[in-house]
Amino acid sequence: MASPISARTSPRHTLSVSPLSSVRSPHTSQLAIRAANPLFPCAKLSQARAVVAAAMEVSKHLSSSCLANRQPSKEVLETWRSADAVCFDVDSTVCLDEGIDELADFCGAGQAVAEWTTKAMTGTVPFEEALAARISLIKPSLSQVQYCLEKRPPRISPGIADLIKTLIANNTEVFLVSGGFRQMIEPVAFELGIPTENIIANRLLFGTSGEYAGFDTTEPTSRSGGKAVAVQQIRQDRGYKTLVMIGDGATDLEARQPGGADLFICYAGVQMREAVAAKADWTVFEFQELISELPQLNT
Repeated sequence: MASPISARTSPRHTLSVSPLSSVRSPHTSQLAIRAANPLFPCAKLSQARAVVAAAMEVSKHLSSSCLANRQPSKEVLETWRSADAVCFDVDSTVCLDEGIDELADFCGAGQAVAEWTTKAMTGTVPFEEALAARISLIKPSLSQVQYCLEKRPPRISPGIADLIKTLIANNTEVFLVSGGFRQMIEPVAFELGIPTENIIANRLLFGTSGEYAGFDTTEPTSRSGGKAVAVQQIRQDRGYKTLVMIGDGATDLEARQPGGADLFICYAGVQMREAVAAKADWTVFEFQELISELPQLNT
């Protein structure tokens, strides 16, 4: 059986890299990834489920008593059920890991980058500063990104596939809005049935030989407040009446503002960031909590 990366770079799906340009994985390449390894997004999920379940139980026990938003209000539930679109953060929400931390660890810069990630997610430093610092520590080549995806495929969070399936069945549009990198998110989106055009994320740039050449600073998610801008643009372009943001970090919380998200739901099942959870409209530890409040159609 071919590996996900060998399938992606097979003669049939040639991966071309133009000077100082980003790499978009074509839809056909994503099909090849799935065909090559149908268990791609959950390669480690069986072990992860037990660990995550135990962590969630501890978090719920410690945090539920001090969070007033564990039980949603009537208004919050009405907004959730009437949402035209839901935007998800990816790292530590849709996926169990922080993608940039995984890439950094794979490239030998794990500890230093993880410290910057914590600063970014808690809002103690501007996001663009943290992103630039982290990527400068890694400077991944195209081959390193590919090999990392092959050896450490993203691990999907328990319950997220069912939640997205339920949302889609209820004609709710789903988006992935991430400060991570598109090259590492597209396979996840494909597995979850989310169109690539519904991904708003940063983009790594590579030179003609696949060497690291920076990242696209024109993407809104490369800057502080970028997720709020991205969500506002989604709403404006698509004309949605009600939009919800779900995530775990300060950058996700920022998306709740006029013209952006009407509701911010903090998912604390992977990372419990107390300052973020305290300001959320609703804090959940399992995606089943959100599923149970939606109309159950024939999904």
